[in-house]
Amino acid sequence: MTDPFPPEVVEQIARHMNDDHADDNVLIVRALGGVPMASAARMSGLDADAMEFRAVVDGIEVPVRVPFSERLTERRQVRAEAVRMYHEACRALGVEPRH
Repeated sequence: MTDPFPPEVVEQIARHMNDDHADDNVLIVRALGGVPMASAARMSGLDADAMEFRAVVDGIEVPVRVPFSERLTERRQVRAEAVRMYHEACRALGVEPRH
């Protein structure tokens, strides 16, 4: 199966996540990426199976891969999956999600 997300699409999604959802990225990395001490996180990529981040822990950047709940085949699925990840992270961390 070919990757449904060419580099320009990944770049657009990453720009949106990093510009508009920087705090959400941190929550996702802390709760779902196994990096509870992350102080910052930038989305660095994605493929059909996961979203990738560069998280900062104690001043050191580390790669974090957070799997999707299922293999994605279309760009429109990314938004729903990012929202699901955000809400799951909020629940796990006891944070009230914004509406």
